[in-house]
Amino acid sequence: MPSLPLRVSAIALLSALAACAGHMEAHHGQHDMAAMAPSPTIGAQAQADVINAQGAKIGHALFREGPRGVVVMLEFNPRALTPGWHGAHIHQNGDCSDFAAGFQAAGAHMGHPEAGGTHGLLNPKGPEDGDMTNIFVADTDGPFAAELLAHGATLGAMGHGHHNAPLLGPKGAALVIHANADDHLSQPIGGAGARIACAALKP
Repeated sequence: MPSLPLRVSAIALLSALAACAGHMEAHHGQHDMAAMAPSPTIGAQAQADVINAQGAKIGHALFREGPRGVVVMLEFNPRALTPGWHGAHIHQNGDCSDFAAGFQAAGAHMGHPEAGGTHGLLNPKGPEDGDMTNIFVADTDGPFAAELLAHGATLGAMGHGHHNAPLLGPKGAALVIHANADDHLSQPIGGAGARIACAALKP
């Protein structure tokens, strides 16, 4: 007959194995539920008009789902933006209605520090889900275009990559263009300055 210490050790071992099995089962259950959740089709599209601080349409934005983010294709009317570099970010709310107030209704960046993020594509602690590269506008009288990648975004409820900030979630999302370039390091918006244009995606 096993001694008391041996029996206690055996019981402890069996309890640990049972707990481990339960954890693995729960983990696999969550993984299976995630696998069954709807995922946007690669190539799926959404679109929105780009308006300026006077509420006038100055361009068009096309959002296309990719395997690791959303490709944003922008087309602008002549002289829609001043020549030079302009920061561009994805914001939390699909609301550009308060153009006269500087598009504050669009809220903060997706993945802003309040959601645990740190701004900046060049920041070792970043980036936020809404961070993107800058737009360069040449000094020209003709129409112009730009293409960006929203690396931490998706159009649907689940992304194909590491992040899955939904642009068509309950609050929608907005692409906001700023007056200055984003230095990709400074907090909270990389020194990009005022919000001068906005494109709202509605859920």
